[in-house]
Amino acid sequence: MVSKYCGEVRQLGERLEEAIAESLGLEKECIRNMLGEQGQHMAVNYYPPCPEPELTYGLPAHTDPNALTILLQDSHVAGLQVLKDGKWVAVKPHPHAFVVNIGDQLQALSNGKYKSVWHRAIVNVGKARMSIASFLCPADDALISPAVTDDGSAAIYRSFTYAEYYKKFWSRNLDEEHCLELFKN
Repeated sequence: MVSKYCGEVRQLGERLEEAIAESLGLEKECIRNMLGEQGQHMAVNYYPPCPEPELTYGLPAHTDPNALTILLQDSHVAGLQVLKDGKWVAVKPHPHAFVVNIGDQLQALSNGKYKSVWHRAIVNVGKARMSIASFLCPADDALISPAVTDDGSAAIYRSFTYAEYYKKFWSRNLDEEHCLELFKN
């Protein structure tokens, strides 16, 4: 059952990458070709009830270092928040729906046209919750560089490999400045 779920989520991610490529005026396969043989990681997160939720986070604020994250939220207990206009906003769970986060690699490939989202997970005082996150990750040797600069704007980000980015991402605190800032031209 887990294998089937992973396969279906991967196909969804690939279709989303194709739609994003086309929305940028690129060939449908362009992003997939640039990202190389993508890995897929899955995290099943369990957040127990916490009597003092103001003292901790389930996960601190961060962006995702990968290309796309497809999240299945607990349909009964909220816990995901996104940063919008400088304020943390709860993402209400919807049964039978996924939350899709653009990751840092798609922000770089789109030259900032798509933005990776700052998000965090909070705990609940009285209820446990679970989430399942699936991450589509570029091949380690994938060369990430803006594919979209035909509007006359300069490339915001320098070229880098996913392995280089991933190493830098995990060598710092999650809630520091956006790691992509370190890869700007």
